[in-house]
Amino acid sequence: MEREVFDRMAEQDQIHWWYVARRKILAALIARDADLPKDAKILEVGCGTGHNFEMLKSFGALDALEVDDEARALASKRLGSPVGDAPLPDLRGVPDGHYDLVALLDVLEHVDHRAESLRSIARKLKPNGKILISVPAYQWMWSAHDLAHHHKLRYSKKGLRRDAESAGLKVVKLGYFNSLLFPLAAAVRILGKLVSKTSSDDKVPPAPLNAMFEKIFALERHVVGRMPFPAGISLFALLSTR
Repeated sequence: MEREVFDRMAEQDQIHWWYVARRKILAALIARDADLPKDAKILEVGCGTGHNFEMLKSFGALDALEVDDEARALASKRLGSPVGDAPLPDLRGVPDGHYDLVALLDVLEHVDHRAESLRSIARKLKPNGKILISVPAYQWMWSAHDLAHHHKLRYSKKGLRRDAESAGLKVVKLGYFNSLLFPLAAAVRILGKLVSKTSSDDKVPPAPLNAMFEKIFALERHVVGRMPFPAGISLFALLSTR
């Protein structure tokens, strides 16, 4: 990602509607479907500034990895212990067969060797371990936001399933989320293309809008993984070893 993207993330990740509501949705999905033991061992790969740490730590003992030096320094402070720097796909130094859950949250779209990376992550799982993935959806929604975040692609359901199965993983759950705001987001992305917008769209909106978007997005925590949405800005997948 661009340096300014990491800087905005550090400033906004506790207040921006997208981060706040997404954490609630992912927490609900983990609680309902990941089948974690009480003493779960969890790894977040590509943790950024550590904005998911408190949510993930509510499910067990957490380790994390981040390749960006400045983001890793902030994440280490938040975690209270050193965050590792092992890159995908090899994850050197990360023990095999150690984790009940590996979280890969808006990371896979940054990676060149995606199936190889998923195979490497699978080796870090205990028997019955799970991988939780979130990625941006729909290549036709590609915009300046994706360029600023150094995305390689936006995923389709078919493409995410293909990468998972190519890595020898079983798809437990797969679906869209950030669906209630999808029509608005799609309109904004299309308009941005028409006017050749070159800036990212991840700044915090005015407080009333920020609060409204958070409430609308967070409503999805009650149904995500339970019933399918027909479309969404993002995709999630819960994977397990076969």
